[in-house]
Amino acid sequence: MALQSPGSGPEKGPSIGEQLAALNLFQSKVTDEDRLFFTEQLVLLLETGSSLHEGLRVLAEQIEAGALKNMVENLAGQLEGGASFAQALSHYPDTFDESYIHLVAASERGGFLNVVLSQIYEMEIKRQKLKETLGSALSYPLFLLAFSFAVTLFVLIQVFPKFKTMFSSMLDQLPPTTRFFMTLSDSFNNHGLIWLSGTAALLVAVVMYIRSGKGKRWLDSVTLKLPVLKHVFIQLYLIQSMRVMGLSIQNGVSVPDTLDSCRGVVSNDQFKQLINRIEQHVQDGHGLAHGFIESPLIPSLVKYMLQTGERSAQLAKVMLRIADHYERELDKKVTGLSKMAEPLMLVVMGILVGVLVSSLILPIFQLSTGAR
Repeated sequence: MALQSPGSGPEKGPSIGEQLAALNLFQSKVTDEDRLFFTEQLVLLLETGSSLHEGLRVLAEQIEAGALKNMVENLAGQLEGGASFAQALSHYPDTFDESYIHLVAASERGGFLNVVLSQIYEMEIKRQKLKETLGSALSYPLFLLAFSFAVTLFVLIQVFPKFKTMFSSMLDQLPPTTRFFMTLSDSFNNHGLIWLSGTAALLVAVVMYIRSGKGKRWLDSVTLKLPVLKHVFIQLYLIQSMRVMGLSIQNGVSVPDTLDSCRGVVSNDQFKQLINRIEQHVQDGHGLAHGFIESPLIPSLVKYMLQTGERSAQLAKVMLRIADHYERELDKKVTGLSKMAEPLMLVVMGILVGVLVSSLILPIFQLSTGAR
């Protein structure tokens, strides 16, 4: 259906763009890859001299039917209705976070939308690369853990019952590990539904607790206290917050909006409380770096760099350099931890399989010795 220009008065109800946005509730979700593609293509169209509205229309024509096409058409419709680009983007909070919207709003006021969209695109690329680095580092150790669990479960359910009759004549002489695994095997086979229901209920309870306010606060606190992993999480949150804050300040976003953007990007409750304290320091007349300096979560190097950047009026530049520095450091650290985790998981897997096999072989050896 072709989009038509809205009526002349506000009394006629919501604009066509808003009506289309409401219809989009029933469409499939716009993915992170879609947002990246949308930003990149829009930057290219704006740099070739297209207006924002024309660029959105051209982009909508290039996209096949789906959630992204509907969203781009809706954005164009809202611009026709008189909304700013930032206001149009705010109708899609699941796709565009607060930092994206605040940066676009500031660039529209300053008249450099294509520059900011290009910077957002670079930030999105770095964010995607960081996510892929973390995912690839965790995938193999998690696979080994899941494989070890599956092998153990298979041996207990399928293999051990086949030896039950053979071992029945020497139950008192069986090694402790064999008796334990035999008991566990009997429990799995005789009460499998109870085990399955209990495990499912436990997982649901854990997930519900973690998703609750109290559970999330507990998990956020624990992640920043673990001996090795806390440094990984702190660096991750510093990368996210410093990049958003640096880019926002660099492009003239107000301090309150900048801090709101950080709250939307950083998921950890401890860091959100830090941002709240920073906001209070700013309201009390202190500099933006003052709240970071007082926090025990922030490394000394970051505190010094922020102090220096604020004194020299280069705070935005310093924040972006901090983000780049810790991104490189996090990449090295995660890669190192992954390389340590892989042999450790192999050792654990070997020990587990060795105990299972020995629990079967030792009784068989005892039976063969007794028969002779």
